[in-house]
Amino acid sequence: MASIKQIQVTFDCAKPERVARFWCEVLGYVVPPPPEGFATWDDFDRALPPEHQGSAFACIDPSGVGPRLFFQRVPEGKVVKNRLHLDVRVGIGLVSEERLAVLEAECARLVALGAVRVRLLPADGHNESCLVMQDVEGNEFCLD
Repeated sequence: MASIKQIQVTFDCAKPERVARFWCEVLGYVVPPPPEGFATWDDFDRALPPEHQGSAFACIDPSGVGPRLFFQRVPEGKVVKNRLHLDVRVGIGLVSEERLAVLEAECARLVALGAVRVRLLPADGHNESCLVMQDVEGNEFCLD
């Protein structure tokens, strides 16, 4: 039985590079180097058939710890809530007003990048507060 060494999280989207660059800013990820033989990703993209140009983009954790994120163009738009979402964990170990202040500060940073604040889920005795948000194409995620 083979063991899993890495995972990749794949996003369906309309504009892969735009969404990937947003998540690079959110997570501190970077765009990996282009394939061998290409000076830039634009050079690589121009070498593809026209129908495949701009169809995919990726970003990686520069430390190598987090999963690779892959963004692929799909023809249909988003119509329902995600079945899977990312939790961006900025408030680990914090509670009450201190936690809310950190969540709100990160929310303001991400809104400036194009994210949308959806709603605050207040602490309920079992879970601390978190903020539900959407990325630049409406994919839900939480600031936790």
